[in-house]
Amino acid sequence: MSAASVIVSFVLLTVQTAGATAPDNVKSDEGAVISGPATVVDGDGLEIDGKKIRIHGIDAPEVWQYCSRTDGTRWRCGHYSTVALDRLVHRKTVSCRVRTRDQYDRAVAVCKVGTIDVGQRQVAEGWAVAYRRYSKAYVGDEDAAREAKRGVWMGRFEMPWDYRARMRKR
Repeated sequence: MSAASVIVSFVLLTVQTAGATAPDNVKSDEGAVISGPATVVDGDGLEIDGKKIRIHGIDAPEVWQYCSRTDGTRWRCGHYSTVALDRLVHRKTVSCRVRTRDQYDRAVAVCKVGTIDVGQRQVAEGWAVAYRRYSKAYVGDEDAAREAKRGVWMGRFEMPWDYRARMRKR
């Protein structure tokens, strides 16, 4: 094949595929990796290089959400969850593999710091719960955190999705 034929074939292929899009049920960035230093948004959200990321399979208390200790004392569990995530990722390279996008067009991704699964760690330490609606990956970690009374499990709290629904009704 001559150089001219290769160029013509390349141009034709480019023109044919230029308007092609992924099917509606497949996100174009699925499997993509977003990597770099992260800014913590809340207990289950990060931002890397201007890209907003929701950590797959977990749900954390909202930043302004309160929980109750066994003695009835209220504490800012949402803030503590955010701080725990910040301690985990601060000044480290975070690598997030995109699974899908959410209704706010954030990447939903499994994120790691080295070999540490960030979502798994948040759930295992009790700073987030397994978001069973989307994944069963961290259910065992949640059960262990509940049993050990770690993080939010040290007392009573409202599940983050219930809290958000209640706040929307206000």
